Amino acid sequence: MTRRAGIDVGGTKCLGVVLDEGGEIVAEHRLPTPKGPDAIIDTLADLVGHLGDVDSLGVGVPGLVTRNGVLKAAPNLIVITDFQVGALLSVRIGFPVEVDNDATCAAAAEWKVGAARGASDVVLVTLGTGIGGGIIASGALVRGANGFTGEIGHMVIDPDGPPCPCGRRGCWERYASGSGLARLAREAAEAKRLRRVVELAGGDPMDVRGEHVHDAAAAGDEEALRVVDEFGHWVALGLSNLTNVLDPEILVLGGGLAGSADLFLPPIRSWFGRLLYSAELRPHPRVEFATTGEYAGAIGAALLTDVH
Repeated sequence: MTRRAGIDVGGTKCLGVVLDEGGEIVAEHRLPTPKGPDAIIDTLADLVGHLGDVDSLGVGVPGLVTRNGVLKAAPNLIVITDFQVGALLSVRIGFPVEVDNDATCAAAAEWKVGAARGASDVVLVTLGTGIGGGIIASGALVRGANGFTGEIGHMVIDPDGPPCPCGRRGCWERYASGSGLARLAREAAEAKRLRRVVELAGGDPMDVRGEHVHDAAAAGDEEALRVVDEFGHWVALGLSNLTNVLDPEILVLGGGLAGSADLFLPPIRSWFGRLLYSAELRPHPRVEFATTGEYAGAIGAALLTDVH
């Protein structure tokens, strides 16, 4: 029986899974993400050992990943350049390793076994600490000339906006990611709004996080719901831009907010319908949350040999 392994390298943990021939997870293991390239290779090799005998391995990492598995930059993970993840790990474990961007892996997972199964034109948007993306066009995974397709979180939507870890200002992920939600909430709290949210955060507006907004909004707090609506506007703005360029059949939203679809999806869909170019004259892509959850990146990494 074929056993395909995939590892998703995140900011806090590395999650490894093994898929059987039907794409079902038959084993998993996770380890904390260390700092520095040498320690990361050690951790990935250790993780492979815990997963047992496998026939192939794919790894998803955040940032710019070349077609030959070199991580050029990862602003939300570690300060690093030209990290040869694939080559170094292959030497350690003794067989070839496929490496790609983590959001590209998540897109592969949702396309093959998740919310976009059966679709031929898909955009996957991961709403986490930052924003990543993966694109399927005409039934094929799009990687671009250098392998860098999908860095959609760094579309600049406000050149005078807040600084981004990438070094520029006003990137989409400063407004529409999980950390963007927290920033919007802190700004509202400092303006003496979001009283209930500040209470949940312990009384200090600077301690407000996205989960405090979620909890207050889920309980019906009007001020928190207004922040959720503003957040939905920023998400929909980026989605409308992507739709104008790519004309997808479905937009899949992944990342940490996927578990709160009932709260976030209605305002996102509402704003999307208002912001989309010629909305009244064109078919609208479906906007759905992902179904593979925290396993998306690892599952997609395991599937890389099938979709490249």
